[in-house]
Amino acid sequence: MYKMCYFAPETHVEKTKQALFDAGAGRIGDYDSCAWQCLGRGQFRPLEGSDPFLGHAGEIEAVDEYKVELVCADELIKDALAALKQAHPYEEPAYEIYRMEEL
Repeated sequence: MYKMCYFAPETHVEKTKQALFDAGAGRIGDYDSCAWQCLGRGQFRPLEGSDPFLGHAGEIEAVDEYKVELVCADELIKDALAALKQAHPYEEPAYEIYRMEEL
């Protein structure tokens, strides 16, 4: 099992979650569509040659974003990551994937 965390603007939180759920992520036992999210503020500076969804090259951009966390079965993680990248508006979405151990 893996835990996936990613950051998305409010406009794309539901779209990205649904893409991950459709790929089979977010299932815990007899429950599906399981996720946790919280609002925060992210920042970045697009570099020359980038094609930012928000902001302008060379300028620091701060934006309200949600951090979304969910789990994903081993055999689905690559498809789930591909689904996230497809549904996410950012050219380079920020995400983290952690291997979970069963105790």
